[in-house]
Formats: sequence, structure tokens, C-alpha cells
Amino acid sequence: MALTRQSRPSEAVEDYAKAIYALQDRLGGPVPTTALAERVGVTPGSASAMVKRLAEQDLVAHVPYHGVLLTPSGERLALEVIRHHRLLELYLAHELGVPWDRVHLEAEVLEHVLSEELEERMATKLGHPTHDPHGDPIPSAELAVDEVDTVSLSAMARGAIGTFARVSDADAEMLRYLAELEIAIGDRVAVVDRAPFDGPVVLQVGSRTHALGGRLADAMRIELDAPGET
Repeated sequence: MALTRQSRPSEAVEDYAKAIYALQDRLGGPVPTTALAERVGVTPGSASAMVKRLAEQDLVAHVPYHGVLLTPSGERLALEVIRHHRLLELYLAHELGVPWDRVHLEAEVLEHVLSEELEERMATKLGHPTHDPHGDPIPSAELAVDEVDTVSLSAMARGAIGTFARVSDADAEMLRYLAELEIAIGDRVAVVDRAPFDGPVVLQVGSRTHALGGRLADAMRIELDAPGET
């Protein structure tokens, strides 16, 4: 059921649901309170108190000795907020020209006040997009998510080829650096060389080569070519 501002939970509850969803995806299972606290930037005690509140609202379920998982209701809430966030990022970037390193923080605020009517108008204006400016999938109006298998650039072998599909939006400075290098989502890339011991990855993008450090290579996700694909 679509959410209105009157029927929606508080901003804090929405933020926690979104954080748990992201951690569940990354960890592949229950989310420990310590990991949640670190993600949200609060003390473990504050995270535990909020988890209790989420459980009272039937948004999470406890897994003894492991942490929490979103219930179906909690997952729907998280996906609704994520849809708002990623549509806003794309609208800000494409329609208002906001640089991709700034749209995340703007969307963090606006995602909580976006009405369902405005969400639909934005989606229609944008042509019902499937991905945001950083390559993250935008949940559909039915809250289905079309995930594509990717690997981090740091995990690619020498000679591997693929398409730059996704990058973390958590570090604005990193996004600005990629923009300065003119490396963008959708670019075809190839690993020319890689230094040992977490050294830089030498990446070819078109006719240009770049040596990218380990943290940046970890943040970049590549959709590898299928065997035999050129």
C-alpha cells in the first residue's frame, strides 16, 4: 500500500529500515546490532533501543544470537524509501543538473517528505528509469528490484573486461575524482595490470589508462562480459 506522510513512520524508523536492508544484502543474513550502530552512526545502546521499537511495529524480527532481519512489512518500507531516494537522485542529476557527488545528501533529506503523487510524476518524467546516477537499481512501483551480478574492480583479474555498472555513493570526494577522470557509469573498462599487495589497478577506459587505488577499486562494481563476449 502506498504511503502518505501521515501514515508513514518517523524519519528515524525509515532510516533504520533502509540501513538494515543494505546490511542484510551485504552480509547475506541477520544484521548484528553493532553493525547497524556503525552504519547509522550511533551507539550500540541507541541502535538496540530503536531495534526494539522496530520489532514492536513488526518491521524486524530477532534471530537469537545473530541479530535482526526485516519482516515483509519492514522490507516494503525500506524499498519504498530506497525508491524515493534513488528517483530523487536521478531527478536532481538529470533534470536539475546537480553533480552526482551531491545528489545523495540532498536525497537523504527529501526522501522522507516525497509524496506518492510526486514520486509517480517524477518517475513518468524520467521515463520510469531502472537505475540511479550511481548505477544502483531503482525499485519499481511494485517494489521489485532488478539486481545485476557485478564484481568489484579490485577483484578483477588482469585482462578482464566489462562495463562499469555501479559505484558507492557514500564518498563524495571519490565521486568527484571519478568525474575528473571522466569515468562514468556505462563505460567499457579493461584491467590492463594490477600491482600486488593491494596496489593500484591499471584500468583502460576507451583510449585512456588510469591507475586507481585499492579503496576506489573496491567501491567500483563491474558487470563482467560473458565468456566469448567482446
